[in-house]
Amino acid sequence: MYVQQLEPVAGSLGLSALIATLPLLTVLVLLGAVRMKAHRAGLIGLAAAVLVAWLAYGMPLGQTASSAAQGALFGLFPILWIVVNALWVYRMTVRTRHFDILRRSFGRLSDDPRVQALVVAFCFGALLEALAGFGAPVAISAVMLVALGFDPVRAAVVALVANTAPVAFGAMGTPVVTLAQVTGLPLDTVATVVGRQTPLLALVVPLLLVWLVDGRRGLRETWAPALACGSAFAVAQFAASNYVSAQLADIGAALAGAGALMAVPHARRAAAEPVRAAVLTGVRSDDLDHDDPRPEVLRAYAPYVLIVAVFSLAQIPAVKEVLAKATRTFDWPFLNVGDPSGDPVGGNVFSLPLVATGGTLVLLAGVGTAAVIGVHARVAVREWAATVHELRFAILTVTSVLALAYVMNLSGQAATIGHYVAAAGAGLAFLSPVLGWFGVAVTGSDTSANALFGAFQVTAAQQSGLSPELLAAANSSGGVLGKMISPQNLTIACAAVGLAGKEGDLLRKVLPWSLGLLLVMCLIVVGQSTPVLGWMLP
Repeated sequence: MYVQQLEPVAGSLGLSALIATLPLLTVLVLLGAVRMKAHRAGLIGLAAAVLVAWLAYGMPLGQTASSAAQGALFGLFPILWIVVNALWVYRMTVRTRHFDILRRSFGRLSDDPRVQALVVAFCFGALLEALAGFGAPVAISAVMLVALGFDPVRAAVVALVANTAPVAFGAMGTPVVTLAQVTGLPLDTVATVVGRQTPLLALVVPLLLVWLVDGRRGLRETWAPALACGSAFAVAQFAASNYVSAQLADIGAALAGAGALMAVPHARRAAAEPVRAAVLTGVRSDDLDHDDPRPEVLRAYAPYVLIVAVFSLAQIPAVKEVLAKATRTFDWPFLNVGDPSGDPVGGNVFSLPLVATGGTLVLLAGVGTAAVIGVHARVAVREWAATVHELRFAILTVTSVLALAYVMNLSGQAATIGHYVAAAGAGLAFLSPVLGWFGVAVTGSDTSANALFGAFQVTAAQQSGLSPELLAAANSSGGVLGKMISPQNLTIACAAVGLAGKEGDLLRKVLPWSLGLLLVMCLIVVGQSTPVLGWMLP
């Protein structure tokens, strides 16, 4: 058995922590300063983690490689398994033009551009985040807003700011699933705490969006639909994450938000012409005036209905029990690791949920989607292969980052950093969201930030007497606010609306909102670590 050490370098915790941070610093410097492609930075960071584990921590090279392999497999399945299948469903709707029908349907819901921003960027963007994540919501929402007549810069800013509240439960709950896996905390517990933090953002973001679209006038005239949308979203996200399923949290929240938005009378009235003239300064797409047959509109909504139906069925206790039988749990080969006290760590055992996982359920919904919208089996398979090819660099990035995280966790590097950081004491509650924010700002992914920082958030919490569940959740909740300023998302937004090379201009517009909302989240977490808001935690 390899037993983890907390002070392997000269018997010094500080020096050991400094060495342990080298893999993280390598990735962050290569991404932030050198501006290296994420997949290359991830691979180099993985190599650094392996060297630190082997040379500084004395972890046998075979066990180090085995740790990396386990992380890479977890990155492929279930994480990327979800993303690939979700984007496959989207690609099929684009191929059959049903996505265009959906876009036109949204455009007819309201003539008010402020409400259109809420429908497209906040509600539909949240649904896209729930199904796919990884930049897709920003790109698709921004393109739809430009087609509705929004100025490209305004469209990009609105899409980026809207992509916050749903991120922690995006891609069928992938960030919280990853957080639970790398920290060893129960998924239900982690999801419950995150579900008592991010819904508070959902109350604010819709109000912020109408301000971004039309300033003070927009807030004064459309605060009611914005507040109704945000409140319904927040309540649904809280209820689903706490009492139903983390995987369904964003789907339920997006649908509830859209329903509440349409239920408010103001949301159905045409905006005054001066508002449209002031806000819609772009070129409106001509095809928005095209009427679609009702059966085709229903088919355009079918993929999302099928996904909700499949996931809802999977939550029925009897069905859930049957699906769980396909899960395979086994001792991971060539791995025998003990924590600093010599007890075996959970990473020695690996669970492979073959059917009871979001990716497989989305795949089943995708097969149904192909049948409903008329995609031939051969074409569907070709689209699936094209999706894998399109995501090839993202696949390499995620697998390398997860491999790096597993090497750091199993070798003891994360524990060393956590013990050292614990010296911040009560200040950790304020710093935890900042760490997650920084991780997402650099990596562009809440999943990656949770994989990198989740374990030592928990270790630091345990050493400082704070709740491990609270700080782990804070990493993810703070991380969602770094999404809008990550270079990857800025590049995606600029490319989507034809502003290539203007990432710096976009960053200056969204950075104040990112920092302001981060401060709010830090104060929430600090409050939850004390009796002031401690009653909010389970």
